[in-house]
Amino acid sequence: MKRIGILTAGGDTPALNATVRGAVVQASAHKIEVVGFIKGFNGLLNPKMPHIRLNPLFSVIPELDPTKGGTILGASRDYVDPSDTEATQRIADGLKRLQIDGLICVGGDGTLNGLQPLTNELPVILAPKTIDNDLGLNYLNEPDEWVREESPEDSSYQYVRSPSRATFRLEDMVNYATPGYATSVFVSVQGVNRVRTTAESHRRIAIIEVMGRHSGYLALGAAYGQPDIILVPEVRLNVDRLVQRIQEIYDLQKNVVIVCGEGLMDETGEQLGAAHATTDPAGNVILSGAAESLRRILIDRMGDDYFKKSRRSQSASSAIFTRKVGHTQRGGFPIHFDRFYATQLGGQAVEMLIQRENNAISILQWNQDRGFHVDGMTATKFLDRWKVIHPRQMHPSFYDEELLKPSQVGIDYLLPIFEKGLSEADIENLRRTTFESGNLLRPYHSVNTDISKHIHYLEGIPTEVEVEI
Repeated sequence: MKRIGILTAGGDTPALNATVRGAVVQASAHKIEVVGFIKGFNGLLNPKMPHIRLNPLFSVIPELDPTKGGTILGASRDYVDPSDTEATQRIADGLKRLQIDGLICVGGDGTLNGLQPLTNELPVILAPKTIDNDLGLNYLNEPDEWVREESPEDSSYQYVRSPSRATFRLEDMVNYATPGYATSVFVSVQGVNRVRTTAESHRRIAIIEVMGRHSGYLALGAAYGQPDIILVPEVRLNVDRLVQRIQEIYDLQKNVVIVCGEGLMDETGEQLGAAHATTDPAGNVILSGAAESLRRILIDRMGDDYFKKSRRSQSASSAIFTRKVGHTQRGGFPIHFDRFYATQLGGQAVEMLIQRENNAISILQWNQDRGFHVDGMTATKFLDRWKVIHPRQMHPSFYDEELLKPSQVGIDYLLPIFEKGLSEADIENLRRTTFESGNLLRPYHSVNTDISKHIHYLEGIPTEVEVEI
C-alpha cells in the first residue's frame, strides 16, 4: 500500500486524535501516505471529498496532538446508505481518483454497520472508539443469542436477547475496553465526588445521570467515586427495593448519592427517559431525562412527611435533586490509558491493512498472563444471523442487584483498566494548563482554524457544488 485514508465517525471521544496519530506514525514507518477525510462519512459523501495530508514527507503534522480531545478531522453521524448504490459508487470513484488503497474508520458499532457498503470497494478496517464501551462481545458466540421478532403493530422487526448458556470469563471478552471509556469514567467520578459534598452539606439525595445508552459500563465505573447506589440499564428498576435502600442510607448518613445510566428501565421494561431517533445505522437513540423521571418516582414514593419528620427538608421535591454529567464525558484531554491504547489500536489498524485484511476490527484484549495487548478480528464475528451488529451490554455478573453496586466480577473487570489509568503526565497537564496565565490574556484558538489551511479538494468537480466543512 502507498496511500490510505482515515476518518472519524459518530460522536466525539477524548482519544480520537491519539488513534489517528497512532495510525499515521505506523503508516509513516512503512512509507505510506495518510489522507484524513473531513467530517467522517460526510466528507466521503461530499462530491469534492475535502481532505488533508496527515504526514507530508512522512512527518506527522503538528496539529495532530494525542493529548487533545475531540478530533482534528471533525466528525458527523452521516453514513453510507447500503441501498444507495449510486452514492457508494461515487465514493469508490473518488477514493480511486485520490489513489486510496485502503481506509481506516475510527468509530463504534454504528460506524461498523455504516462502513459495510465500502468493504466491497476497497479494504476497510475499523479502529474502535466509544465512551459507552459497547463495541465488543462478552464472549465469542454472543451474537448467536439474538432473536428477531416481528412487531405486531407493523412489518418491522425487533431484536431480543435469549438467555445466555455461555460460561463467562473476563479473559474471553472481545475488545475488553474501548478508547474513550476510561476518560469518560474519570470525568464521571469527578462529578460524583463534587456533587457528594453538596448532598452532604444540605442533607439531600442526589441523582447523577451518566451516559452509556443501554450499556451500564459508565455507571459501573462511576463506583470509583463511591456513590451509595448505582442503577444500570441492564437491570430493571425495582422501586420498592430502591426506596428501602435509600431510606437505610439516608437515616444513617443524612445524604445519598445515586448514579444512574441514561438508559435505565422501569419494571415493565420501558425507558425512564425520552428516546429520540438518530441517523445512526445501528439504530441507536439519544436518551434523556432518566434522572428526572427517577426523581419524580422517588418524590411520589417517599413523600414530604419522610423529610419533614427529621427536619431535614420541607418537602421531597426540595430534598431530591438531579445532575447530568452530560457531554463533559466526551470532551477534554484523554487520560493515559486511553492515549496509550488508542495509539496502539490505530497502529494495529494500519498493520491489518498492510496484510490486506478487510471488514475487520483492531481490538484491545486482556488476559492474566499478557495483560492488555492489541489484536484483530473479522467484523463478521460481531454480526448476528441477520447481519446486524448489536451494542454490547454489561454482563449481568458485573452487578449485584441486592447491593445495587458492582459485584466482585465487576470490580475485577474495572481494576486492570484503572490501576494505571492515570499517569503523572495527566496530573502535570492539569496543573500546567488549568490556570495557565495566558488563558486570561488570549482568546481560544480552535484547531479547526489551522486545519482549514491544510484542506484539499477533489479536482475536476464543478465550482457550483457547495462544500461545507
